[in-house]
Amino acid sequence: MSRYCEYCGKAKKACICHWIENITATTEIWILQHPSEIKRAIGTARILSLSLPNSRLWVGEDFSNNDELNSLLADPERDVYVVYPGEGSIPISTVATTANKQRLQTVILLDGTWKKAYKMWLLATNLHHLPLVNLDNADSGNYRIRKSSKEQGVSTVEAGYLALSAFEADGDKFAPLLATFNHMIDFQIKHMPHGVFEKNYL
Repeated sequence: MSRYCEYCGKAKKACICHWIENITATTEIWILQHPSEIKRAIGTARILSLSLPNSRLWVGEDFSNNDELNSLLADPERDVYVVYPGEGSIPISTVATTANKQRLQTVILLDGTWKKAYKMWLLATNLHHLPLVNLDNADSGNYRIRKSSKEQGVSTVEAGYLALSAFEADGDKFAPLLATFNHMIDFQIKHMPHGVFEKNYL
């Protein structure tokens, strides 16, 4: 018998399913997840994929030849953006304001460490023609048990929350995403060996 939950992928003792709330969004969230994130105890991508019925999650490192992804990218009725703070990226608040809401609006998130996300981006040549957006609506993230080397670095679920809040102008609607995230983080901190959190993260 597996010690992992078949739905959220977490260890059964750390299952997050009871905190998940279904949220209807008109904006699509697509997650490209590095394989190293699948069983990570503090990974957050599954919060998005379980909470948002219209979300999609693919696992891999090179998505350039992913048939399903490429078929969806070819949809002429869809506008797709990649959350990546690269050169030429546009503030998401600007993009959300000017987006044509009569078309499908889709946001792609790269789920991995900064180093792995960078490699995924380089390999995914099928995404290089898409506009890049940066999360100008982000404050410091609440990812208290996974340090980021970047200023205003946020977790994948926080990035999804910020993107959805910008495109649909309703942060309260997507607040359950952050509530689940905070429950997960609090659980992990509670079960850390005594002194580990204080020593490394405060």
